Amino acid sequence: MNPIKLSSLFWFCALAIHAQLAVTISPVKLTGQKAVVMLAMTNSLSAPVESARAVCFLLDDHGKMIGQSTKWVIGGMKDRPALQPKAGTTFNFVITSPQPFATTNLTAKVSFSRVVLPGQKLANPQTDVKIQNAN
Repeated sequence: MNPIKLSSLFWFCALAIHAQLAVTISPVKLTGQKAVVMLAMTNSLSAPVESARAVCFLLDDHGKMIGQSTKWVIGGMKDRPALQPKAGTTFNFVITSPQPFATTNLTAKVSFSRVVLPGQKLANPQTDVKIQNAN
């Protein structure tokens, strides 16, 4: 292969790896029998994210799941707009418990199951979404 073409292919792949939906998970905040987990999301894909669905698992200090919630965190409803390229937004998962939480040392694990781009094209949540915890 021509070295110039190979170099161009390398740069294209390198740029494609960095284009993603970046998600930062804030620490869990407890209010009575509710746990609130804020997600801060930034779209660095080249297309708008029409909608994205995620699940938030609430874990105790032993790693045992004590609650979960699945929601459309971007779009998915007529009153929620798409997330445009280079734009950011936040979403609050609220997980309720029928009784007070036994511990205040809770963590959240978030996983995206569906990311929809224009024309109903699906992005790959495993490669196009980068999730990190805020410190």
